[in-house]
Amino acid sequence: MREFTEQELVRRQKAKNLKELGIDPFGKKFKRDAFALDLKEKYQDVEHDEFEKMHDEATVAGRIMFIRKMGKASFFTIKDKTGSIQIYISINDIGEESYSLFKTADIGDIVGVRGKVMKTKTGEVTLKCLEYTHLVKSLRPLPEKFHGLTDIEERYRRRYVDLMVNDEAKKVAFMRPKIISTIRKYMDNQGFCEVETPILSTLLTGASARPFITHHNTQNLDMYLRIALELPLKRLLVGGMEAVYEIGRVFRNEGMDPRHNPEFTLMEAYLAYADLEDMMDLTENMFRTIAKDVFNKMTFNFGGYEISLAEPFKRVSMVEAIKEKVGIDFKENFTLEEALSLAEEHRIEVLEHEKTVGHIINLFFEKYVEETLIEPTFLYGHPIEISPLTKKNEEDPRFVDRFELFISGKEFANAYTELNDPDDQLERFENQLKEKELGNDEANDIDMDFIEALEYGMPPAGGIGYGIDRLMMFFLEQDSIRDVLLFPTMKSK
Repeated sequence: MREFTEQELVRRQKAKNLKELGIDPFGKKFKRDAFALDLKEKYQDVEHDEFEKMHDEATVAGRIMFIRKMGKASFFTIKDKTGSIQIYISINDIGEESYSLFKTADIGDIVGVRGKVMKTKTGEVTLKCLEYTHLVKSLRPLPEKFHGLTDIEERYRRRYVDLMVNDEAKKVAFMRPKIISTIRKYMDNQGFCEVETPILSTLLTGASARPFITHHNTQNLDMYLRIALELPLKRLLVGGMEAVYEIGRVFRNEGMDPRHNPEFTLMEAYLAYADLEDMMDLTENMFRTIAKDVFNKMTFNFGGYEISLAEPFKRVSMVEAIKEKVGIDFKENFTLEEALSLAEEHRIEVLEHEKTVGHIINLFFEKYVEETLIEPTFLYGHPIEISPLTKKNEEDPRFVDRFELFISGKEFANAYTELNDPDDQLERFENQLKEKELGNDEANDIDMDFIEALEYGMPPAGGIGYGIDRLMMFFLEQDSIRDVLLFPTMKSK
């Protein structure tokens, strides 16, 4: 059993004293009829003298965040989910017994207050306490008022404390569901149907990523936690649902840094009879809808840049972008030997499974172009080798009809004109297996059931995946993914 600090021992003794008084230290149901922010907004324009004629009462509840005890009258502040409100409490208003109970309170305790609405001479909306109710004794002291959790790691590990003392963290926590709700409303209004697909799978498909592996006891079968939502959603297109999307957790067994968490939220959407252009339009309009409906602004500070969503997003091909930065035109038919020589000249390491012209083009992009795409940019025209689920470009089959959305040098979305030729798809899967044999542990498996589904006929379609956490980072103007996740994955202590 751990040793208690002196402050914790004092608080635990106070909890025992409450029991002796017949008061449950951890409370019971309490009926409130108001929140702090609502009271402040309702009465902020009422003049101080007007309150003398008013007899408005309100009942609030929350955590004590500040106490100034002054003999027979005191001030304290409580915080609820909307914010803080000041309480004036006097022995003359609530009696000696209740006031004595209040004087045993500590910062961090949760209390209920029924009071008369008033305003101090400094103009602060305040409740004059008429009835004080102890609800929950806090057995641990909160972090220092002006410092909070100074250890960033501890902020993420003990998010509940961070939310108590850090108003910015709480704002982010409440804004995230508002953004997701807006996305859902937008997608529903576009005629999409939200669905759910399995998290457990026996195959590694839908993206290039290392998986988490779990075990199904009844079937004595190793299974993967999904790395993408793609193939089940495409099966629904085959089945005739035509416009589907899912917002759900996916799991990739990768490193952790300010942009990556091993479990994250992904939205994928698929629209029958559409293509890449439709996915671009869907994306631009969705970003502007979020900006307008949730934030009422079009400019956001992200990654050290001021980003405007008001102008049409740029559209540039991968090979054009590389040519602009490096002077090499990969539209030309380079042999593998020529491409390897160019990579060596530019000090680009090429792994064994990357020894194709397409992979080398992508390595050039990652080194010289990716971080330079600051304004919202649709980067299209990826090599076929890195896009196993995408339809070939009709004009140049070395490339596919795919785009990634970049903002401030970071990827936000990945979209395809979907591959629906079952023979072509099977060949792409087989090429992925070859890469796996050469050491690519992120290559896809062959999903023969999906091939069978395609053989029944999947309509031409556009599809897209959005990293919801990355999107949150942009709109909430946060530099770390951990600041937009309530419970990010942390290293073991």
